[in-house]
Amino acid sequence: MKLSSMRFKDYVWPHNPRTYEIGFARDVAVHRVPFGAYVLQQMGRRQRILRGEGEFVGEGAYAEFKKLATVFYESTPGMLTHPLWDTAQAYFVSLRLKQEPREDYVSYSFEFWECYDHYREKPERVLPAAGAQGAAETYTVEHGDSFQGIARAHGLTTAALLALNPQIRNPNALRAGETLRVR
Repeated sequence: MKLSSMRFKDYVWPHNPRTYEIGFARDVAVHRVPFGAYVLQQMGRRQRILRGEGEFVGEGAYAEFKKLATVFYESTPGMLTHPLWDTAQAYFVSLRLKQEPREDYVSYSFEFWECYDHYREKPERVLPAAGAQGAAETYTVEHGDSFQGIARAHGLTTAALLALNPQIRNPNALRAGETLRVR
């Protein structure tokens, strides 16, 4: 079976890395209850992490590594296409030389972290209806929103947002569809 080439942004690997591993994790909170029991609360999936190692071999190997390093130095996420992984937005978080590079041989390792586009977007404000003088302004929580992110997007501190929403008992456990007062 011939696999497609790995790509990140506009860089295409001349041949796929030798090894890679894809890691998934989920955050789970443990809440103790009386008499030694506990309750587990699923807090959501973490980013997927793709790690691997590879070599550039032959004439121009070091020049090829420098092209890859140039892409690493860009600080923005990009589209990562991997032969065995879903295409996803990702950050190129690590690039390491595994030995002193030579013109004809470079051994390296790398790491990418998947990023969820929604976290980079600003929440939309829900404006009061026309003529509703002094009406409260609200925001409807969407999947992936954080309490801190919503506060920041509306120019509030987390303490001020919490004061506007006394019904919130745990700001780290927002549910999609909840309505928060932001003014």
